[in-house]
Amino acid sequence: MTAPAHSDVTPNSPARMVRLVAGREISTRIRDKGFLISSAVLLVLIIGVMVLQVVLGGGESTTRIGVVGGGQAVEQALEQQGELADSQVEVVALGDDAAARTAVESEDVDAALVYADGARPELLVVSAGGQPETLVQNALVQLSISRQLADAGVQLDTSPAVDVVPLEDGGDDRAQATVVALIGVFLLYFLFILFGQFVAQGVVEEKSSRVVELLLATMRPWQLLAGKIIGLGVLGLLQMVVLAVVGVVAALAFDVVDLPGQLIGTVLTVLAWFVLGYAFYAAVYAVAASLVSRQEDLGSVLTPTTILLVGGFFVALQAAQDPFSTLATVTSFVPGLSPLVMPVRQAAGEAAWWEVGLSVLLILAALVVIVRIGGRIYSGALLRTGGRVKLREALRAER
Repeated sequence: MTAPAHSDVTPNSPARMVRLVAGREISTRIRDKGFLISSAVLLVLIIGVMVLQVVLGGGESTTRIGVVGGGQAVEQALEQQGELADSQVEVVALGDDAAARTAVESEDVDAALVYADGARPELLVVSAGGQPETLVQNALVQLSISRQLADAGVQLDTSPAVDVVPLEDGGDDRAQATVVALIGVFLLYFLFILFGQFVAQGVVEEKSSRVVELLLATMRPWQLLAGKIIGLGVLGLLQMVVLAVVGVVAALAFDVVDLPGQLIGTVLTVLAWFVLGYAFYAAVYAVAASLVSRQEDLGSVLTPTTILLVGGFFVALQAAQDPFSTLATVTSFVPGLSPLVMPVRQAAGEAAWWEVGLSVLLILAALVVIVRIGGRIYSGALLRTGGRVKLREALRAER
């Protein structure tokens, strides 16, 4: 009789158990309506922010000015005044006074400048005091001075060029990168709460339905915890990557940013901090949720962690305004706060490489502590149902 071949893969190996739990979490949550709706809302928000940026401040405004007579000199003077006012001027040639009035009344042009034989020029507008009036007045002053100088035989030298020397390199680029980082921090804040809640709700559902007793018959508590965190972490990272790709494409399409290289670098930084921050908060949420057996009791054990997240988000907002402040500097090293604050400081160019490295080491050290102590709490509290389990009781039960 031939002996059966031995498989190289142990059926109940720790890696396989973790992988099974992770796959179950991904397949369950990817069909969850809350996850799908939140993803759609975030995509709409990102694109909406880009559109709003374009509407409120992106791109040059265009002013259409109709001209009756005047010649090419008037057109050139109007265009020069538009450049000075950061407004593109489009000059529209009109046939006569009647055509000018019709064009203004129908809003085909913002204003119409009419030159009549032997009379002062007239500017036709819907209401006085707007930008077209200022542009035309300045253009006419420029033309008058040029003509008087020419009649007097005076020829002006070309204005000297000015060399602009910025004292801080890349000021505008840094400002754009900071805005991108701030949008990324908002996404981190939202996703930390969303996926932390997913982890917590999953733990309580398994406890209340006694499914956890069946699961722990085939695997150890740390395998169940690791599978949950890894599975939802992979799903969260994929969601974050999709949001990042959409955000980068939209920013470039709407011409919101000028430097794709710096934009992509900032996005990659935010993604890296998502991995660290998610691991931290998912572990804390899971351990906290293991202390209760009902969804109604989740709020009481998750509130401290949520407060930490809210505090980190508001500090990140302050860091965007003043990235070299003491508050921003100190909190960028505090595990739990650093994933929200450090990306802003990096984008603003206020974080040295050693500061980033130290911040990463500190959050990794905090993760080790949470996994060791939190794993004991998780193991001791997972099978205890009923009311809320105290930390001391969970630690004693694990022993």
